Amino acid sequence: MGSANKTGTDRKARIEEMRRAEQSRERRNRILTIAAGVVVVAGLVVGGVVLVRSQDDDKGSGAVASDSSGKGRFVTGKDGVKSWEGKLARNHVTKAVKYASEPPVGGDHNPVWMNCNGDVYTERLNNTNAVHSLEHGAVWVTYNAAAKKADVDALAAKVKKTPYTLMSPVDDQKDPIMLSAWGHQRTVTGANDPDVDAFFEKFVQGEQTPEPGAACTNGLSK
Repeated sequence: MGSANKTGTDRKARIEEMRRAEQSRERRNRILTIAAGVVVVAGLVVGGVVLVRSQDDDKGSGAVASDSSGKGRFVTGKDGVKSWEGKLARNHVTKAVKYASEPPVGGDHNPVWMNCNGDVYTERLNNTNAVHSLEHGAVWVTYNAAAKKADVDALAAKVKKTPYTLMSPVDDQKDPIMLSAWGHQRTVTGANDPDVDAFFEKFVQGEQTPEPGAACTNGLSK
């Protein structure tokens, strides 16, 4: 009898020990789960704070990216073409960029270019997309309300048959008709001005092109 009682007692003791061990494991698992949850929540909170601060910083700065083109200046050559002396940044940015000229001739720009395969736009373009087209070797024809309709129509016809060109209105530019390439710009008197052909000849995929042969299609088409 004594042996049977001892065996029963030993069994109960082992069962009780196993139960305590299981309870202990459950407690450890609960603690680990809670701790992991705290870490995740803390990470989300910190991430949220960083995101909010980042957004606030963007708002505070006007969401405008810096642009090193402001460190240079235009120098006008004997042929009337203005060339930018100074480094033109070429970073891809998604913010607006404050350029040193209107229209701009280079600088930080959007990762997506405007289609420039003889594309004529009737609405103002985002400068950051158009500058990317200049990086690909395009010439950008721009005009304001002072330009004569006959000149605008004739220039549009020329652009449409010239790969690596684009055209759009820029209301706040200084002169009625302007031509821009990467790092270069000039004013012309009209569509029949011989300087139009000279500018196209020199700067469409010219030596100034940072990325010669890069696409002028499969970008934005407004």
